[in-house]
Amino acid sequence: MTQEDILAAIDEMTVKDLHALVKSLEEKYEVSAQAAMPMMMPGAGAAGNGGGTATEEQTSFKVLLKNAGQQKIQIIKAVKEITGKGLKECKELVDKLPATIKEGLDEEEAGKIKARLEEAGGEVELA
Repeated sequence: MTQEDILAAIDEMTVKDLHALVKSLEEKYEVSAQAAMPMMMPGAGAAGNGGGTATEEQTSFKVLLKNAGQQKIQIIKAVKEITGKGLKECKELVDKLPATIKEGLDEEEAGKIKARLEEAGGEVELA
């Protein structure tokens, strides 16, 4: 199996399946995908006080919706489920992007919310 074959298989996976794959790889090879996070978020270390170590030790995350994509109604419904706010408040939030959907989250919960919004068609960033 070539690297391209593996990447093609990953492209066809759902977010849930991909998450399970990452967890399996972490357990089998005793590695952490979190160590790669500073590379995926260029500039995040420069914004912190001390550089890279502040990013690696981040314990509180916020979910930023950058773009609602083509399925705006689905995004509004997802934001309503996530936040528990009313439909009108969620629509206003989605209309004024980029918007913080939820903050003060641990990494796992932030990842779940990000996955939910991406499934609905949104472009999401964790900060």
